[in-house]
Amino acid sequence: MSEPMQNLPPEPSQAAVPTPVATPSVFRGPHGIRAGWRALIFLAIVAGLVGVVNLAVWLVLHFVLHRPPQLQIASSLSPVAAVLSDGAIFLFTGLAALIMGRIEHRSWGQYGLPVRFAFRQNFWLGTLVGFLAISTSLFAIFVLHGFHLTGLAIHGNTILTATAAWTAAFVVVGLGEEFAFRGYLQFTLSTGMGFWPSAILLSLLFGLAHAANPGESKFGLLSVVCFGLLFCLFLRRTGNLWWAVGFHAGWDWGQTFFYGVADSGLAPYHNLFNSSFSGPAWLSGGSVGPEASIFTPLTLLLVGILFSRMYRENRYEPLGGKG
Repeated sequence: MSEPMQNLPPEPSQAAVPTPVATPSVFRGPHGIRAGWRALIFLAIVAGLVGVVNLAVWLVLHFVLHRPPQLQIASSLSPVAAVLSDGAIFLFTGLAALIMGRIEHRSWGQYGLPVRFAFRQNFWLGTLVGFLAISTSLFAIFVLHGFHLTGLAIHGNTILTATAAWTAAFVVVGLGEEFAFRGYLQFTLSTGMGFWPSAILLSLLFGLAHAANPGESKFGLLSVVCFGLLFCLFLRRTGNLWWAVGFHAGWDWGQTFFYGVADSGLAPYHNLFNSSFSGPAWLSGGSVGPEASIFTPLTLLLVGILFSRMYRENRYEPLGGKG
């Protein structure tokens, strides 16, 4: 016969072990790697990609084609040159953002160019307003006798091919420059120092990046900074870069191809109309083109005011808070 079971005392309950929390440091903050370090890692990846491609090009030129590499600063702008330069910028920064997205567990769309909104209403609205904006600036110069169209520059089938080539080229330019200066870097720095401090910093760098253009001037660079701030406003109020990409493409398409005027000091190629300028540099923009005219920042200010009245809500809120 078995003995009755004795009532054993209950085992003491075990206290829950708290999950260790990473101590904030210079490298890591409460939300992971700090924003400044993430930006530096991103730039290092971009530099590495550029270095690999340049090395590959040098090897091909040196060992296969037996031609020494030559560094030339372009004095004119063509569709091929625009696609190659800004296409490379978009490719390198896009690949770097994809890599950073894997590290940060974020999607591509969070960095400003969500694919589901690609080439939809915001893009086309931006394109139309961009073309109207450059037209307004040139019309103001025309009223003061500083700008005139002098006739068609191309004819026949060349009009169709040039229109298609320049349209594609300036879409690439818009994508490359907007994502490079207001994509991943704007998102990341906003989590560390706030949106508008980041916007001002990156807009100044945007202007500096145009300083090497032949014929550029200080007032022209100031206008480039104004463009950068306006594009940041578009991003802030719409939540992504598609309005800015469209405006960028529409302004450049109208400026370089349609009206045939210089773009940041670069002369046009296969433009639709020939044009001429006269008068002081503050009116015509001088060697820079209309971007250095007093009417360009005034036009951008007008666009910014009207846009702010139409889009009143801030939709761009990078996740993660301060890093």
